[in-house]
Formats: sequence, C-alpha cells, structure tokens
Amino acid sequence: MTSQPGGYYLPSPSLWPVIGSVALFLMALGGVFIMNDASGGTIVLLAGAAILIYMMFGWFGTVIGESESGKYNKQVDVSFRWAMSWFIFSEVMFFAAFFGALFYMRVLSVPWLSEADTGALLWPGFSADWPASGPAIADQFKPMGAWGIPALNTAILLTSGVTITIAHWALKNNQRSKLNWFMFLTIALGLTFIGFQIYEYGHAYADLNLTLESGAYGATFFMLTGFHGFHVTVGTIMLIVIWLRCLKGHFTPEHHFGFEGVAWYWHFVDVVWLGLFVFVYWL
Repeated sequence: MTSQPGGYYLPSPSLWPVIGSVALFLMALGGVFIMNDASGGTIVLLAGAAILIYMMFGWFGTVIGESESGKYNKQVDVSFRWAMSWFIFSEVMFFAAFFGALFYMRVLSVPWLSEADTGALLWPGFSADWPASGPAIADQFKPMGAWGIPALNTAILLTSGVTITIAHWALKNNQRSKLNWFMFLTIALGLTFIGFQIYEYGHAYADLNLTLESGAYGATFFMLTGFHGFHVTVGTIMLIVIWLRCLKGHFTPEHHFGFEGVAWYWHFVDVVWLGLFVFVYWL
C-alpha cells in the first residue's frame, strides 16, 4: 500500500518478523543445547545466526527501499521517533536491572552478611569486602583495574560520541564529505573498542583467573561488560549500514531519522559505559 497525502503508510504483510522469530528461537535452542552438552548445539546456534543475518539484510533493505521511494511522511517519522525512544527506554531498564543487582550486592547484601550471626552458614575467613566471591575463591583471582584498557576504552567511546555528533552536524549542513569521513572515524573507534575488550577478556581469563565462575564479582563483571560489548557490536553494525547509505547519497538535511536513530543509540551506549567504568572498574 502507498501513503496518501496526510495519511499514514501501511506496508504490505511481511514474513520478515516470522523469519526473525525462527532465527532467535534456533539461537536460543542452540545455546541451551551447548550449555547442557547436547549434540548439535553449535550447528543449531550457527544456523539461527545465519538466518538472523539473512533477515536483517532483507528487512533492512525493504525499509530502506520504502524510505528512499518517498513513502514515509511526517507522521511516519514521528512514529519512528516514538518507537526508537521506547526501545532505548527498554534498554535503560535492562541495564538498570544489572546495575541494581550490583548495587544490592555491594551496598546491602555483603554488609548484611557481615553483621549477621551466620555461624556455619558461611565459609571460614569470610570478609565483607568487595570484590566478594565465595568459599576458596577470593584469593584465586584479581579484579580488573580501571586504569589501562578500561580508561582507554572510555576515551575511545567519548571520542566516538564527538565524531558522530560532528557527522550529524555535517549532514544537517549538507556537507557530504565531512559526513562520510566522520562516520568512518566513528566506526573505526567502535571497532577499536571491541578489539580492546576482546583483549581485556583474554587477559582476565589468562592472567587474572577472572571468569564467570569467579563468584559474585566475576558474574556481575562479565554480565555487565559483556552485554555492553554486545550493544557496542550491534551499534557498530548499525553505524556501518548508515555509513554505506551516506556514501550512496541517502538522507537529506530535512529527512534523516535513520541516521538520528542510530546516533541516539550510540550516545546511549556511551552513557552506559561511563556508568560501567565508574561502578564496575573504578569504585
């Protein structure tokens, strides 16, 4: 269907949501198989990932085609803005749950255990200090320090927030060359962040003996930083798609919400990392 003047564009029925659901189901099923040492888990997981990539290319291509053909009017643009706002809000609540768990353990539960007459409920030599772990674990790993790669990654992400803002300003002023170069710089910074985090995880496992099994500290460290790293990876993929669209001449100074939505997401990722750096690495 096509939009009428002053109306709202309604797309034709699509199989892409169904295909995406199948992909996510297979990925989840493969993950369960792997965690339970069942055969075929890796194959199922990779099959789901392949279908998901196929779905993303197909669905994104459809939406881009609709946008470039002029089917989206002002009302559709407003809907997109509300949808992206609610999506980012849901992501805020997602990370708030993990930060809340970290706060509960560090500020409430560990001190409570130290004040309670726990007797044999806890292990000998228990100390209400952070990082907390568990029996026979506390002396076997070292916490990740804040200065070094984490501080460097903080500078990288903050710089990427500046470069994408400059790119946005360039787009609004129709400076296409500056737009393309600063988008490229933003992507390069995102990829550098991911590379440093991969190195940091290898260092944690190989040199610090810090793993997901390292008690409360290890679990919260890898859950928070791991999910953030996943979001950075997704955001970088989104930036690459937008950059390729910029190179093809998509977007105008008046109509570029596809760019703006990704920029919002990237700034959200920056803010979450600042919280991680302060409360996970530094304090």
